[in-house]
This record gives sequence, C-alpha cells and structure tokens, in this order.
Amino acid sequence: MKTYLVMIGRTDNAWLNAGVEEYYKRIARYAPFEPIVIQDIRRGASMPEKVLKDKEGALILKQLSGGDILVLLDEKGRQMSSREFSVFVQKQMLAGIRRLFFIIGGAYGFSDAVYQRADYQISLSKMTYSHQMVRLIFAEQLYRPILF
Repeated sequence: MKTYLVMIGRTDNAWLNAGVEEYYKRIARYAPFEPIVIQDIRRGASMPEKVLKDKEGALILKQLSGGDILVLLDEKGRQMSSREFSVFVQKQMLAGIRRLFFIIGGAYGFSDAVYQRADYQISLSKMTYSHQMVRLIFAEQLYRPILF
C-alpha cells in the first residue's frame, strides 16, 4: 500500500519544514509514501469562499483513482487515539488497499464534492491547529503505525 498526504499550499517556516521533512524520511524508510502539495489558489476579494473550496476540491479529486481510499483530516471527523489510528492504518494495509490518501484541506475546509467522495473523516484533536502545524502533527502520527 502506498500512502499519500495531500496538502494545499506550501509552508514557508524553515523550522516546520525541517520537522515535516524528517518525518517524511522516516515514513518512507518503512513504507511507500508520497507528499503532494497542491498550489494555493489566489483568492481575490470578489471570489466567494465556496468557489475557492470548489476549485481546491477539483484539484484534490484529480489526484484520485477509482479504488483509492480518501481520508479527510477534518475537525468534524472521528477522534482516535494514536493506537486506534495505528489499527486503522493497519486495517487498510490488510484490506489490500493499494493507495491511501490523507488530505489536509485549505483554510476554508473542503468542498461538498470532496466530502461526498471521502471514505473517512478523522479529527486530530478538539483543539484547532494551523494547517501548517497539522502537517507536522499528522506526519508524526502516520509514522507511529508503521513502527508497530
């Protein structure tokens, strides 16, 4: 199984990039993994939030094929402990899933089309994190199941 982490926009913080890249390297040592960064869509003053989410959603969905599993990292998703998340990832591996996609949405969340396509929604916490910090937190959590 190959795991993908799809994100909207780049991170400019060097210290954050260093941490994220460290976990990406660790993950890739044990399992096929690929981060995918989708370029930010510039939101002009006249662009409604829904239009922005729809454009980002189209770019996200473009990454997927028919049998792929799509997991949204979303504040409304199911909360799991690290062990529960590890079991979740292992179940996907044992189910013979070829490609597992985790998605970090843009600042305004996901489009309706992405929600409809999603197989799962997971919340990392009741707390709110910046989309940049989620990259590091999630990469660390993704690394854990690979070790068990």
